Amino acid sequence: MPNQQNTNPASSLRGRHNDKDKDKDKDIRKKSDALQSNSNNDIHKVQKNDTLIYALGGLGEVGKNMYCFEHGNEIVIVDCGVLFPGDDLLGVDYVIPDYHHLIRNNKKHKKLVITHGHEDHIGGIPFLIKQVGIEEIYAPRFAKALIEKKLSEHKDAPKVPIIEINEDSSVKMKNFTIGFFNTIHSIPDSLGVFITTPNGTAVHTGDFKFDLTPVGQNADYQKMAFIGTMKPDLLMSDSTNSGVDGFSISEMDVAREILKIMKSTKNRIIVATFASNVYRVAQIIDAARKTGRKVAVFGRSMENVVEIARNMGVIHISNNELLSPDQLKYTPDDKVCILCTGSQGEPLAALSRIVNGTHRYIHLKPTDTVVFSSNPIPGNDVSVNRIVDKLFRSGATVLNKSVLNNLHTTGHASKSEQKLMIQLLKPKFMMPIHGEHKMLMQHRQTAIETGIPEENIFICSNGDILLMRDHQIIPSDWRFQGDDIYVDGNDISGLSTAVLKDRRILADNGLVAVVIAIDSKENKILCRPVIVSRGFVFLKDSQPLIREAEYVVGNALAEKMKEKTTFAEIKNCIRSSLEPFLYKKTHRNPIVIPVILNSKAAMEEMNKRRAATVKNPRSTHHSLKNSGKPASNNHTNHKKGLLNF
Repeated sequence: MPNQQNTNPASSLRGRHNDKDKDKDKDIRKKSDALQSNSNNDIHKVQKNDTLIYALGGLGEVGKNMYCFEHGNEIVIVDCGVLFPGDDLLGVDYVIPDYHHLIRNNKKHKKLVITHGHEDHIGGIPFLIKQVGIEEIYAPRFAKALIEKKLSEHKDAPKVPIIEINEDSSVKMKNFTIGFFNTIHSIPDSLGVFITTPNGTAVHTGDFKFDLTPVGQNADYQKMAFIGTMKPDLLMSDSTNSGVDGFSISEMDVAREILKIMKSTKNRIIVATFASNVYRVAQIIDAARKTGRKVAVFGRSMENVVEIARNMGVIHISNNELLSPDQLKYTPDDKVCILCTGSQGEPLAALSRIVNGTHRYIHLKPTDTVVFSSNPIPGNDVSVNRIVDKLFRSGATVLNKSVLNNLHTTGHASKSEQKLMIQLLKPKFMMPIHGEHKMLMQHRQTAIETGIPEENIFICSNGDILLMRDHQIIPSDWRFQGDDIYVDGNDISGLSTAVLKDRRILADNGLVAVVIAIDSKENKILCRPVIVSRGFVFLKDSQPLIREAEYVVGNALAEKMKEKTTFAEIKNCIRSSLEPFLYKKTHRNPIVIPVILNSKAAMEEMNKRRAATVKNPRSTHHSLKNSGKPASNNHTNHKKGLLNF
């Protein structure tokens, strides 16, 4: 609730005062100034009737887009994507937003609105609905088909109604009214979102670009201009290409370039592109048909997209014009177009397997022409260049985007297109979204050049909250948890950073296991320690080092076991003696795992004590320091003793 102190009593001090009241006036003015100061501080606190706007993903990164609008007991979620991990996230399949705030508010009514069907906008849906109660999912036609395909692979996901929307749809809730408008992107049925709240209006552009000769639906310039006449309070706009000047190349220019290459190529042609770039895939197939080539599709994601796009009438090709893998070797090279994934050098994608000679059906020929209808995503340059180098070594002709051709264009707005969006919508406040921090800052500068006051532009991080209050946007002094959750397989619990740290150490430094045999009953070591390593040093050439390490550990343990001790202390003794020694000798820090084998007699004694403890817990103590014998530590029994990690 607003603080009653926000009322400024200074207004009651107008008029003339007598001299005897001057001291009283000063006191009142001091109190007034203090109240005004408190009012300025309280303005950033969340109040009962505020509308909260925040991102759980998509800020400071390109991926896992998720933006939320919260008022009262309702939350509107716009998009729910994943981020594909970099090379440093070993064994991680996906990175998803942290849903803890939504889980804590599971009693609130929540609806999910999807702007389009790319993985960075829909890939997190199976993980979200398993943890958060979503009443309905609203998605455009093509995205709806992709979501249904994705959810069919997650049998344990709850059933959530998926309602198809288009530019004329309207979603009404108690506190929100949601409308839509067509935008241009590299996938069919992409939408922008217009949200009316009790405190004002917000526009979320989704991913967009402006193309005066588009392939597929056109942007709804008239509706955008009409929204602009309503003076929306907040614009949340795509920042991906904020650093690119001018306008992007038209998709129609790319279509003409691909057709030209198809006509001039006399042998087999292999085209690699993003499976998610549905319009590009459609152009490639259309060009192949026009030049009398049959199309063979490789790559699971590409096969899925082609199947869905054919069913929805986006891609037009008959079964007779498609080649099965077995038909490839019986078809003349000049009648073949191979469409595949792997334009980013992904090691398991179809193109990488073709280049490495491990593909079951396709083997490179010196007469092949390989076309990259894509640009390397930042960070993928090395892997793409490695693939291109191998292609040149095989003798194939390689064509990729350059100043000499138009083999690729982006699906995101460049700087001039971002300016056009701002001029059409004429927002009062702006929050750049969908981009790394550099991109958000570049978009901020573009908005300033377009006339939005600098103080009205907010550069936020995941979890930061903007308060919409009576048509004003105020940054809150509170924030939600906006961490990354690492998904390994379909495990939605998330990997801890400790697990990833261990994986990095294993990858960089390897593992050293120290096996010792003890008799805990007699409190002595039965034989000298044995050290086994994996990924640390080559054992055959490092025997002197290993023997010296065993000697160091043995001496430390002998000293330690002169007095009563515990299993935990034995493990710490092994690590504290071995780790500094190995680093001094090799400048590497492998993971050290102590393995303690206890004698059979000691195991039998511990089992008796454990049984006695079950009968009378108070009469038996497990601590070695109390009983004179080491504790069992309650680890799994082994035939020959205790295996303790």
